[in-house]
Amino acid sequence: MEGNGDSKELAAYLLKHHSEQLCSIILSPDPRLHYPLLVDFAEIMDDNPTLSQFIFAKPTEYLPLFDEAAVWAQKVILGDLKQRENASLKDNIHVRINISGSPLECPETFPSIGRVRVKHRGMLLTIKGTIIRSGAMKMIEGERIYECRRCKHRFKVYPEVETRNSIPKPIFCPSQRPKFCESTSFQLVEDNKICHDYQELKIQESTQVLGVGAIPRSIPVILKDDLVDTVKAGDDVIVTGILTAKWSPDLRDVRCDLDPVLIANHVRRMNELKSEIDIPDDAILKFKQFWTDFKDTPLKGRNAILKGICPQVFGLFTVKLAVALTLIGGVQHVDASGTKVRGESHLLLVGDPGTGKSQFLKFAAKLSNRSVITTGLGSTSAGLTVTAVKDGGEWMLEAGALVLADGGLCCIDEFDSMREHDRATIHEAMEQQTISVAKAGLVTTLSTRTLVFGATNPKGQYDKDQPLSVNTTLSGPLLSRFDIVLVLLDTRNPEWDAVVSSHILAEEETKSHNSEEDLRSTWALPMLRRYIQFVKRYFRPVLTKEAEKVISSYYQLQRRSVTQNAARTTVRMLESLIRLAQAHARLMFRNEVTRLDAITAILCIESSMTTSAIVDSMGNALHSNFAENPDQEYAKQEKLILEKLNLLHEFPEVISTGSSIC
Repeated sequence: MEGNGDSKELAAYLLKHHSEQLCSIILSPDPRLHYPLLVDFAEIMDDNPTLSQFIFAKPTEYLPLFDEAAVWAQKVILGDLKQRENASLKDNIHVRINISGSPLECPETFPSIGRVRVKHRGMLLTIKGTIIRSGAMKMIEGERIYECRRCKHRFKVYPEVETRNSIPKPIFCPSQRPKFCESTSFQLVEDNKICHDYQELKIQESTQVLGVGAIPRSIPVILKDDLVDTVKAGDDVIVTGILTAKWSPDLRDVRCDLDPVLIANHVRRMNELKSEIDIPDDAILKFKQFWTDFKDTPLKGRNAILKGICPQVFGLFTVKLAVALTLIGGVQHVDASGTKVRGESHLLLVGDPGTGKSQFLKFAAKLSNRSVITTGLGSTSAGLTVTAVKDGGEWMLEAGALVLADGGLCCIDEFDSMREHDRATIHEAMEQQTISVAKAGLVTTLSTRTLVFGATNPKGQYDKDQPLSVNTTLSGPLLSRFDIVLVLLDTRNPEWDAVVSSHILAEEETKSHNSEEDLRSTWALPMLRRYIQFVKRYFRPVLTKEAEKVISSYYQLQRRSVTQNAARTTVRMLESLIRLAQAHARLMFRNEVTRLDAITAILCIESSMTTSAIVDSMGNALHSNFAENPDQEYAKQEKLILEKLNLLHEFPEVISTGSSIC
C-alpha cells in the first residue's frame, strides 16, 4: 500500500461507509471551518483488516492520507450535487478514529498514563484520565511553502512538535526529478500561510485505578482544529492520538530532555459515565427480596443497611444515617425559568479528636464510585477550587479537588484550614455547583456537581453557649450550605464508655473465632456500594401530601422560633429537608416520600442543631446507638413531633395505634 493508491483506497472506503457524513459537510455553509469525520476503528477492521493494521502501526503516515482521501471523496460526491447551490468543497476535513468497541481497548494499546513507554511512540495510542489543566486557545502556523531558486520546485515544510512547533528551514531541495537539484537556496512563498487552532491540556490518571501508595501520573495532550475547546478542566476523557515527544523548556544548568506528549486525534468525554457502575440482575433481586423480608419492620431493615457503614466504629447511628442520606442525595429540580436546585447533599462533622471523623470520610470515599480525599491545607496548588498556573510561559487553568470530584464525592478533612481563595469561591461551588473563573485572562465556568463531606475539629474547647460559627471559625453563610452539621463531643459518659469497651473486646474475640453470624448481619462494602448507586439511579421520589404538610409545618415553626442557628432557618433549610426526605425514601427503596421520610429528615435537621425547636434534647450524636426495636422507637418520636407541630389531629391513626409507618 504505497503512494496515491492508498488515498484512493481510503477514499473508496469513505464513499462506501461515510457518504452521508461527507454530504452534510459539503452542504455546510462555511468553507473555512475544520470539519470532523468520525470513523469507527472496529468498522475498518471488519471491512479491511490490512488497512486497520497500517493505521494502528503508522498513524503519522496514514492519518494525513485519510484526510486527503476525505477531500478527494468530496469531489466525487460533489459531482452528483452540482444542482445544489450551497454545495462546496471543504479543504479542512479531519478523520477522527473512534476506537470504542474495537480490540484497541485492550491493555497493551490502552495503557494507563503511568505505563506509557517508548515502545508506544508512533502508535495509535489511547489513554484515559481526568483533565487537570487546560490551556488557552492559540494559533500556530501549520505549514510553510518554500520555492527552490534554482529549479523552481515548491514544497511544504511542517512544524516539529519536538522543537515546540517551530518550522525548520530546509537544508536542501527535496525535488525528485531525474536529476537531483541539491540546491540550498530557497525563498518563502508568503501568500500561502496556513494557521491552525491549538490548545494544550494535561491529563492525569484516575486515583481509583491506582494501588495503595501509587502517585498518579500525568501527560500533556495537544488538541488541534475542531478538537480545540471541546473539553475543559475537570472532565473525564478518553483520548486517542499519536505519542511523540518534545524538548523540555530550556533551564540553566538543567539537562534538556524529551518529554512525552500525545497529539490527539479523537477525544471522548466520559462525564455522563462518572458515577455509573455495573449492577447485575441478581443483585437487584437480592435488594427486592431484602425489602420483602422486612416489609412489616422497614426501619429494622434500614438499620441493617446502616450497620454496614463503617462497621468498625461502634454505634453512632445518627452519623451513619447522615452519611447514607448524604451519599444517596435528593432529586435535582429545575423550574420553568431554568433555575436549578441541587439534589446533592453536604455533610459536616464537627468533633473532638478521636471521634472517628476521618474513618467516616475514608469509608464514604470507598462507597462512592468517584471520590477525591484532601485536606484544607494539604491540597495542590489549585486548592479546593481552581487556580491559574504558568506552564512554559503560558497561563493554564488547574482544577482543584471540587472540580476533579465532579459527579462524585469530595471529602475534605480539616475543613476549617481552607486557603483564603478557596473560602471565597467554595460558596458558589457548593450551592450553584459551578465555579466561575476570571484569572490571568482565562474566563470560564467549571462544573462542580459534587457532594461535600467535611470534617473539622472545634477551635479549642467546644462551648455550647456559643454559636457553631464561633466554635469552628467557619462563617454562617458557609455553614448554611451544609444540609447536616453534626457535633461529636467526647464528653464523659461512664455508661457509654462501658458499652464501647465491651464491644471492642467482643470484636477481638469475634476475630479469633471467625464468627459468620455478624458477617451475615452486616452488608458488605461491594453490596452496599451497589445498593447506593442503584437507588440513586432508579428512584426519583416525589412528596406525598402528608410529607408536604409535615415539612411545611416544621419550616414555619422554625421561622417563628429565634435560635442560635438563625442563619440556617432560611429557604436553604427547607430545601435541605426536601433533599433528606427524598434521600430517605430512596434508602427505603421507595419512589414516594411518606410521612416517615419527612419526620426522619426533621430528626436529622434537629440533630444538627445545638438548640432544637421541637425535640428538647437529641443528645450527643457521638453517643447515639442503634435501637433494639427501631419501629417502636420511631412511633414515640413521630407522636412527639406531630404533637409539637400541632398536626396530631391530622393523623388520628397515630393516636389510635401509636404509629403508622407504612
